[in-house]
Amino acid sequence: MEKAMIRVRISQHDAHYGGGLVDGAKMLQLFGDVATELLIRNDGDEGLFVAYDAVEFKAPVYAGDYIEAVGKITHLGNTSRKMDFEAWKVIRPLPGGEPSQAEVLSEPILVCKASGTCVVPKNLQRLKGE
Repeated sequence: MEKAMIRVRISQHDAHYGGGLVDGAKMLQLFGDVATELLIRNDGDEGLFVAYDAVEFKAPVYAGDYIEAVGKITHLGNTSRKMDFEAWKVIRPLPGGEPSQAEVLSEPILVCKASGTCVVPKNLQRLKGE
């Protein structure tokens, strides 16, 4: 089944709460982007995200963190595509360091995981059978 990944640096603009804490909705936005790529690769169309089955926020995300969002299609229906997602913190600002200092985490931190369903109408599935 198809897999996709994106890596982004979370900006100060994304911080929603005190201390540079980022709203959990930012992770869902990243998962939406991953889902779009998965659908384009699988069907040749962006499709539509129709539902999240589960979302778990596992660790905080702060401005300056680098997040790797990954996803995979786990089930192909007639028009539906079930997917699993994970978001991992891979780089963070150096705690107590200068504002420009950061560190690559030796062990990435799982910050969010989710599962959901997207739909691609039959008439838009261009890559069917390829």
